[in-house]
Amino acid sequence: MQSYLARDVMTSPAITIRWDATVLEAAALMEDQNIRRLPVVDEEDVIIGIISEGDVREALSLYNLTNPYAPDQDEILLAVDEVMSAPVYTVKPDDHLREVIKLMLQHKIGGVPVVDDRRHPVGVITDYDIFRLILSEWDEEQD
Repeated sequence: MQSYLARDVMTSPAITIRWDATVLEAAALMEDQNIRRLPVVDEEDVIIGIISEGDVREALSLYNLTNPYAPDQDEILLAVDEVMSAPVYTVKPDDHLREVIKLMLQHKIGGVPVVDDRRHPVGVITDYDIFRLILSEWDEEQD
């Protein structure tokens, strides 16, 4: 397999959510965008954490919710920063994919935000992106 950089594999642009959004807003954004994690940013779009689908499920379970879109859930104002993981592991666009994978395996995480020099999210690399790359490489080898 050729040498890839994070920028070659990441899904971009990064879909983010602000720290003061509600968990229900995070759930809706994840559902709408068909994604499982969101980088959490502050007022200047600097990454401060990450929230995953599992974090959302766990937070909603505190309210005994099975459906986060039920009509009577407007009173749930639990903020993203109350359930996000922080600090968050990040990589740079020019980091080698091998190092990204090592980081993900070492910390047992399924995705990592890609940030610029000002720590603004520019993309996300997930296990799905890596699997898609491997499958593409295998398909090319067979042709």
